[in-house]
Amino acid sequence: MITVGIVGGSGYTGVQLISLLLGHPEAEIAWVTSRKFKGTPVYETFGALRGLTDLVFVEFAPELLNDVDIVFTAVPHGQAMEIVARIAKAGKRVIDLSADFRFSDPRLYEQAYQKHLAPDLAKEAVYGLPELFGDAIKSARVVGNPGCYPTSAILAAAPALANALLQPGGTLIVDSKSGVSGAGRGVSLGTHFCEVNEGMRPYKVLAHRHQPEIGFILRAISRQAGKVFFTPHLIPMNRGIVSTVYIPLARRVERDEIQGLYEDFYRGKPFVRVLPEGAYPSTHEVRGSNYCDIGLTLSPDGTWLVAIAAIDNLIKGASGQAVQNMNLMMGLDETLGLKTPPLFP
Repeated sequence: MITVGIVGGSGYTGVQLISLLLGHPEAEIAWVTSRKFKGTPVYETFGALRGLTDLVFVEFAPELLNDVDIVFTAVPHGQAMEIVARIAKAGKRVIDLSADFRFSDPRLYEQAYQKHLAPDLAKEAVYGLPELFGDAIKSARVVGNPGCYPTSAILAAAPALANALLQPGGTLIVDSKSGVSGAGRGVSLGTHFCEVNEGMRPYKVLAHRHQPEIGFILRAISRQAGKVFFTPHLIPMNRGIVSTVYIPLARRVERDEIQGLYEDFYRGKPFVRVLPEGAYPSTHEVRGSNYCDIGLTLSPDGTWLVAIAAIDNLIKGASGQAVQNMNLMMGLDETLGLKTPPLFP
């Protein structure tokens, strides 16, 4: 049995992580931390877990690391760096769900966020997208769990880029829509019910912090990748992301070729489902699951690919992917604890 610690368990990502691990046949949660809710039973903060766990939120202390095999950190960016460094120094493996260890080049992190306090560890960390970096994840000491928008956009574009189909220097356009839970559990006017319900709005147009993350990984897949133009939108639903990626192609491509290429690329990748021609992904069909559904279409002249991906932002976009990474790191079947079908309707 794998013993797990969770640093920062009182947000949406934290409760989703707790829920998944409670159902994991090979994992046991030793402790969950929260400064705000220290001393409070987890089920009092999250009534959905009543009767399912007796865990009580505690404050993080170094001696807690003696009780675990692996740690998840689910605190905001900037707060994770020192905690992850302390965990790694204690000889424990760690999966960070913040942005602090997603860039192997700390300078890129600093351009998007702030000064990095553990740059050497950032250089060592592995980007936690199992479908692309599974082998490296297995032996990693530190894994930087991807952002939710980048997960959907990168999975949508990766097969085309990896097969040299992108126009050299081509600009990728990423148009994404997300449910409100992506903004976190904190109180904010921008996510207030009356501000969000019955409306949709773009935000941080071409200036979202996930844009450099998307570009960094896509350029790691293909040196041909040029700029990424990324526009996120907030839509009035709790969870889910749809990302539509427009990819200029280096040559004319037939529909059967692109379908076969994507199916081959994701063959043996249990959580990516490439949909048949004419079918497009829906958040309803991945909600509550670790699946990413991808639909494809080509421009009439075959020179542009439109790849559309749908995920649950809290599971494949965060906590489910983190558990998938844990499974790989601990030598388990990567689907363990994650085989729950999507919730429908």
